[in-house]
Amino acid sequence: MDSPTDAPRSKKPSRIQTRNRKRILEAALDVFSVEGYRGATLDQIAQAAGLSKPNILYYFDGKEAIHVTLLNRTMETWLEPLRRLDPEGEPLDELLRYIRRKMEMSHAFPRESRLFANEILQGAPRMRPHLEDGLKPLVDEKAALIARWVADGRLAPVEPRHLIMSIWATTQHYADFEAQIAVLMPEGNVREEAFTHVETMFRKLLTPASG
Repeated sequence: MDSPTDAPRSKKPSRIQTRNRKRILEAALDVFSVEGYRGATLDQIAQAAGLSKPNILYYFDGKEAIHVTLLNRTMETWLEPLRRLDPEGEPLDELLRYIRRKMEMSHAFPRESRLFANEILQGAPRMRPHLEDGLKPLVDEKAALIARWVADGRLAPVEPRHLIMSIWATTQHYADFEAQIAVLMPEGNVREEAFTHVETMFRKLLTPASG
Protein backbone atom coordinates (compact mmCIF):
# COMPACT_ATOMS: atom_id res chain seq x y z
CA MET A 1 0.00 0.00 0.00
CA ASP A 2 1.39 3.41 -0.88
CA SER A 3 2.05 5.67 2.06
CA PRO A 4 1.06 9.36 1.81
CA THR A 5 4.20 10.22 3.80
CA ASP A 6 6.56 8.95 1.08
CA ALA A 7 6.65 12.39 -0.53
CA PRO A 8 5.44 15.90 0.28
CA ARG A 9 2.43 17.31 -1.49
CA SER A 10 3.24 19.10 -4.73
CA LYS A 11 1.34 21.39 -7.03
CA LYS A 12 1.19 18.67 -9.67
CA PRO A 13 -0.06 15.37 -8.19
CA SER A 14 2.11 12.34 -8.78
CA ARG A 15 0.78 9.35 -10.68
CA ILE A 16 0.26 7.52 -7.38
CA GLN A 17 -1.62 10.46 -5.89
CA THR A 18 -3.82 10.77 -8.96
CA ARG A 19 -4.53 7.04 -8.90
CA ASN A 20 -5.34 6.99 -5.18
CA ARG A 21 -7.59 10.02 -5.41
CA LYS A 22 -9.49 8.34 -8.24
CA ARG A 23 -9.79 5.14 -6.19
CA ILE A 24 -11.17 7.07 -3.23
CA LEU A 25 -13.77 8.92 -5.29
CA GLU A 26 -14.89 5.76 -7.07
CA ALA A 27 -15.21 3.89 -3.78
CA ALA A 28 -17.01 6.81 -2.15
CA LEU A 29 -19.47 6.97 -5.03
CA ASP A 30 -20.36 3.32 -4.42
CA VAL A 31 -20.76 3.88 -0.68
CA PHE A 32 -22.72 7.13 -0.90
CA SER A 33 -25.06 5.81 -3.60
CA VAL A 34 -26.01 2.89 -1.33
CA GLU A 35 -25.77 4.36 2.17
CA GLY A 36 -26.53 8.02 1.54
CA TYR A 37 -24.49 10.80 3.07
CA ARG A 38 -25.59 10.20 6.64
CA GLY A 39 -25.14 6.44 6.52
CA ALA A 40 -21.74 6.50 4.85
CA THR A 41 -18.56 6.50 6.94
CA LEU A 42 -14.90 7.10 6.18
CA ASP A 43 -14.17 3.56 7.35
CA GLN A 44 -16.56 2.20 4.71
CA ILE A 45 -14.97 4.36 2.03
CA ALA A 46 -11.47 3.32 3.09
CA GLN A 47 -12.41 -0.36 3.00
CA ALA A 48 -14.03 -0.02 -0.42
CA ALA A 49 -10.97 1.83 -1.74
CA GLY A 50 -8.49 -0.63 -0.24
CA LEU A 51 -6.72 2.20 1.57
CA SER A 52 -6.28 3.12 5.21
CA LYS A 53 -8.38 5.84 6.83
CA PRO A 54 -5.28 8.04 7.35
CA ASN A 55 -4.61 7.66 3.63
CA ILE A 56 -8.14 8.87 2.88
CA LEU A 57 -7.60 11.89 5.13
CA TYR A 58 -4.36 12.73 3.35
CA TYR A 59 -6.27 13.34 0.13
CA PHE A 60 -9.49 14.78 1.56
CA ASP A 61 -10.30 16.71 4.73
CA GLY A 62 -13.19 14.41 5.58
CA LYS A 63 -16.40 12.79 4.42
CA GLU A 64 -18.02 16.08 3.47
CA ALA A 65 -15.08 17.09 1.29
CA ILE A 66 -15.32 13.81 -0.61
CA HIS A 67 -19.07 14.18 -0.98
CA VAL A 68 -18.88 17.76 -2.27
CA THR A 69 -16.14 16.80 -4.73
CA LEU A 70 -18.36 14.04 -6.13
CA LEU A 71 -21.38 16.33 -6.27
CA ASN A 72 -19.47 19.06 -8.10
CA ARG A 73 -18.04 16.55 -10.54
CA THR A 74 -21.52 15.15 -11.15
CA MET A 75 -23.05 18.58 -11.66
CA GLU A 76 -20.36 19.54 -14.15
CA THR A 77 -20.95 16.32 -16.09
CA TRP A 78 -24.73 16.76 -16.04
CA LEU A 79 -24.56 20.38 -17.18
CA GLU A 80 -22.09 20.00 -20.03
CA PRO A 81 -24.78 19.01 -22.60
CA LEU A 82 -26.90 22.00 -21.55
CA ARG A 83 -23.92 24.30 -22.08
CA ARG A 84 -23.61 22.94 -25.61
CA LEU A 85 -27.03 24.18 -26.73
CA ASP A 86 -26.06 26.20 -29.79
CA PRO A 87 -27.88 29.54 -30.21
CA GLU A 88 -27.19 29.31 -33.95
CA GLY A 89 -28.49 25.76 -34.30
CA GLU A 90 -31.93 24.49 -35.23
CA PRO A 91 -33.87 24.76 -31.92
CA LEU A 92 -35.74 21.45 -32.10
CA ASP A 93 -32.61 19.57 -33.15
CA GLU A 94 -30.57 21.19 -30.38
CA LEU A 95 -33.10 20.29 -27.69
CA LEU A 96 -33.68 16.74 -28.92
CA ARG A 97 -29.91 16.20 -29.02
CA TYR A 98 -29.71 17.48 -25.45
CA ILE A 99 -32.54 15.18 -24.34
CA ARG A 100 -30.92 12.13 -25.94
CA ARG A 101 -27.59 12.93 -24.29
CA LYS A 102 -29.34 13.22 -20.94
CA MET A 103 -30.94 9.83 -21.50
CA GLU A 104 -27.54 8.34 -22.35
CA MET A 105 -26.06 9.83 -19.20
CA SER A 106 -28.84 8.40 -17.04
CA HIS A 107 -27.93 4.95 -18.28
CA ALA A 108 -24.18 5.56 -17.99
CA PHE A 109 -24.12 7.31 -14.61
CA PRO A 110 -26.96 5.99 -12.40
CA ARG A 111 -24.90 6.20 -9.18
CA GLU A 112 -24.03 9.83 -9.82
CA SER A 113 -27.65 10.68 -10.53
CA ARG A 114 -28.84 9.08 -7.29
CA LEU A 115 -26.07 10.80 -5.35
CA PHE A 116 -27.17 14.19 -6.63
CA ALA A 117 -30.88 13.44 -6.18
CA ASN A 118 -30.30 12.47 -2.54
CA GLU A 119 -28.49 15.73 -1.89
CA ILE A 120 -31.33 17.77 -3.37
CA LEU A 121 -33.95 15.78 -1.46
CA GLN A 122 -32.17 16.72 1.77
CA GLY A 123 -32.43 20.42 0.89
CA ALA A 124 -28.99 20.72 -0.77
CA PRO A 125 -27.17 21.44 2.54
CA ARG A 126 -23.74 21.05 0.94
CA MET A 127 -24.52 22.13 -2.62
CA ARG A 128 -26.69 25.24 -2.28
CA PRO A 129 -23.85 27.72 -2.95
CA HIS A 130 -22.84 25.72 -6.01
CA LEU A 131 -26.43 25.68 -7.26
CA GLU A 132 -26.68 29.43 -6.85
CA ASP A 133 -23.28 30.26 -8.35
CA GLY A 134 -23.04 27.59 -11.05
CA LEU A 135 -26.41 26.11 -11.93
CA LYS A 136 -28.70 29.15 -11.80
CA PRO A 137 -26.69 31.42 -14.16
CA LEU A 138 -26.51 28.63 -16.75
CA VAL A 139 -30.23 27.87 -16.50
CA ASP A 140 -31.02 31.60 -16.75
CA GLU A 141 -28.89 31.82 -19.91
CA LYS A 142 -30.43 28.78 -21.59
CA ALA A 143 -33.96 29.71 -20.52
CA ALA A 144 -33.49 33.08 -22.23
CA LEU A 145 -32.30 31.28 -25.37
CA ILE A 146 -35.34 28.96 -25.38
CA ALA A 147 -37.64 31.94 -24.79
CA ARG A 148 -36.11 33.66 -27.82
CA TRP A 149 -36.67 30.56 -29.95
CA VAL A 150 -40.31 30.48 -28.81
CA ALA A 151 -40.76 34.21 -29.51
CA ASP A 152 -39.34 33.70 -33.00
CA GLY A 153 -41.86 30.92 -33.67
CA ARG A 154 -39.16 28.28 -33.95
CA LEU A 155 -40.55 26.30 -30.99
CA ALA A 156 -44.07 25.76 -29.72
CA PRO A 157 -45.03 27.97 -26.75
CA VAL A 158 -43.44 26.57 -23.61
CA GLU A 159 -42.17 27.99 -20.31
CA PRO A 160 -38.38 27.53 -20.60
CA ARG A 161 -37.51 26.71 -17.00
CA HIS A 162 -40.33 24.21 -16.69
CA LEU A 163 -39.17 22.65 -19.94
CA ILE A 164 -35.63 22.24 -18.60
CA MET A 165 -36.88 20.78 -15.32
CA SER A 166 -39.22 18.43 -17.19
CA ILE A 167 -36.31 17.17 -19.24
CA TRP A 168 -34.30 16.56 -16.07
CA ALA A 169 -37.20 14.81 -14.34
CA THR A 170 -38.02 12.57 -17.29
CA THR A 171 -34.49 11.56 -18.24
CA GLN A 172 -33.07 11.14 -14.74
CA HIS A 173 -36.02 8.98 -13.72
CA TYR A 174 -34.35 6.13 -15.60
CA ALA A 175 -31.36 6.37 -13.28
CA ASP A 176 -32.97 7.29 -9.97
CA PHE A 177 -35.70 4.63 -10.24
CA GLU A 178 -33.64 1.97 -11.98
CA ALA A 179 -34.75 -0.79 -9.57
CA GLN A 180 -38.43 0.02 -10.09
CA ILE A 181 -38.03 0.05 -13.86
CA ALA A 182 -36.37 -3.38 -13.74
CA VAL A 183 -39.50 -4.76 -12.03
CA LEU A 184 -42.06 -2.98 -14.18
CA MET A 185 -40.32 -3.51 -17.52
CA PRO A 186 -38.28 -6.72 -17.24
CA GLU A 187 -38.42 -7.57 -20.94
CA GLY A 188 -37.52 -5.86 -24.18
CA ASN A 189 -34.93 -3.23 -24.99
CA VAL A 190 -35.91 -0.77 -22.28
CA ARG A 191 -33.12 1.64 -23.12
CA GLU A 192 -34.04 2.10 -26.78
CA GLU A 193 -37.76 2.07 -25.99
CA ALA A 194 -37.17 4.83 -23.44
CA PHE A 195 -35.14 6.89 -25.92
CA THR A 196 -37.88 6.60 -28.52
CA HIS A 197 -40.71 7.40 -26.11
CA VAL A 198 -39.05 10.42 -24.49
CA GLU A 199 -37.88 11.85 -27.81
CA THR A 200 -41.34 11.46 -29.35
CA MET A 201 -42.98 13.10 -26.34
CA PHE A 202 -40.75 16.17 -26.42
CA ARG A 203 -40.81 16.42 -30.21
CA LYS A 204 -44.63 16.68 -30.08
CA LEU A 205 -44.43 19.23 -27.27
CA LEU A 206 -41.86 21.47 -28.95
CA THR A 207 -42.76 21.33 -32.65
CA PRO A 208 -44.46 24.60 -33.62
CA ALA A 209 -47.87 24.41 -35.25
CA SER A 210 -47.66 24.62 -39.05
CA GLY A 211 -49.22 27.50 -40.84
